[in-house]
Amino acid sequence: MTRPTTATAGAGPEVGRRDATEPTGDERVEGSEHWTHKGQVRLFLWEKFVGSHEGKPLLLFVHGSSMASQPTFDLTVPGRPDSSVMDWFARRGFVCWCVDMEGYGRSDKWRDTHADIANGADDLTAATDYILRTRDVRRSMIYGISSGALRAALFAQRHPERVRRLALDAFVWTGAGAPTLEQRRKKLPEFLAARRRPIDRAFVHSIFERDHPDTADRRVVDAFADAILALDDSMPNGTYIDMCSKLPLVDPVRLTMPTLIMRGQYDGISALDDLIEFFKRLPHPDKQFSIMAGISHASFQQKNYLIAYHILHAYFTQPEPQYVGPAD
Repeated sequence: MTRPTTATAGAGPEVGRRDATEPTGDERVEGSEHWTHKGQVRLFLWEKFVGSHEGKPLLLFVHGSSMASQPTFDLTVPGRPDSSVMDWFARRGFVCWCVDMEGYGRSDKWRDTHADIANGADDLTAATDYILRTRDVRRSMIYGISSGALRAALFAQRHPERVRRLALDAFVWTGAGAPTLEQRRKKLPEFLAARRRPIDRAFVHSIFERDHPDTADRRVVDAFADAILALDDSMPNGTYIDMCSKLPLVDPVRLTMPTLIMRGQYDGISALDDLIEFFKRLPHPDKQFSIMAGISHASFQQKNYLIAYHILHAYFTQPEPQYVGPAD
């Protein structure tokens, strides 16, 4: 696809719409591609909804360290219903967005940067600035997975006024007790020495084999790998460096919005005790902790992916409390 000409920072919306899925009854999901800027860096955003985006809650998905946004949240796998979590939520009345972080997918990759967690939080600021200009939505539901959960949490810490509800999946706080991170730290000098690391099909498969290899079907992993490798043959090292050497990056006390913590039963990055200590410090009384049975790290590509959808949907559609306790 030919990219639109680069506009100056702060320019108006660049939007191109196309039908993204086949219709299911009256629930035809439409997709719109958008572009915005963070300074001189061009960022790609993808939006999906049914019918109209007017008056619907907005849900922003934030991807992890080793794949761009569309493979993670808008995957198509023949014979596997609802592989696209964006379509699933769009059919239930949400307007769904995702954004490729700088250095990933269709966003710019030209800067000499490791694209760390803080840089990703900056990307989310630019993305929500654009959403405000384009859709006049000031507060969003936000879901982040793995390092995307760290990006989402740091963004929410910086801009609590922009977040209605926050969901952190496969999150890591201090990194204590995480066997995957223990192994990854052995390669820290290698990550520090280069801006990017190469990826291939074997690497994508390793994500699903390291914790519990039976939690995902091979055909789903193959489709996931196809989608990832169609956009990237390397990934930035910044999130790996941060997760190996700079944790904690988020202060739970500063997450003042309703927050959901999601952890796969077999996840080797999100250590249970570490997450419980984080959860205990979250100040908002409307908070939940869910362990997802039979899931390892990449929730939406697992055999039990519909469990993750259900937990997330229940939290994002939960009624607001009618009683919140006595006034101070």
